[in-house]
Amino acid sequence: MPAKENEIKITAQNKKAYHDYFVEETYEAGIELTGTEVKSIRAGRVNMKDSFCEIKKGEIFAEGVHISPYEKGNIFNVDPLRKRRLLLHKREIMKLFGLVGREGYTVIPLKMYFSKQRVKMEIGLCKGKKLYDKRDAEAKKQAKRDIDREQSGRNKY
Repeated sequence: MPAKENEIKITAQNKKAYHDYFVEETYEAGIELTGTEVKSIRAGRVNMKDSFCEIKKGEIFAEGVHISPYEKGNIFNVDPLRKRRLLLHKREIMKLFGLVGREGYTVIPLKMYFSKQRVKMEIGLCKGKKLYDKRDAEAKKQAKRDIDREQSGRNKY
């Protein structure tokens, strides 16, 4: 069966980012990888839990993204926690740089996925949540769960 035109296969998500930050905008970025890293990502061996992005000299890098070494790889395996360059347009990088520098935003990797045959990373322009914001979000989530539970109980009979 042939692959669909715009098929997206998500390999990793950073759920902690949605808990710790308000995501204002998202961008799709390519990522510079080696061959064994792509094979390891395809196997789903990625951890993005404490990752962040840093802008240096007009380039943007993802740090803290752990891609486990490919088990069948040899000398071509690289450091699992190395900085990886993200591929964005120059104007997008400059916009992010301006917002991060002035307004207290940060850039956080949110998802890693395959779009067609390329590995892409969704990054978000985020603002940190305070403790009371986190509690409020948790309370809303719990209330929604309770409502859904009650609704499913009513529909049984």
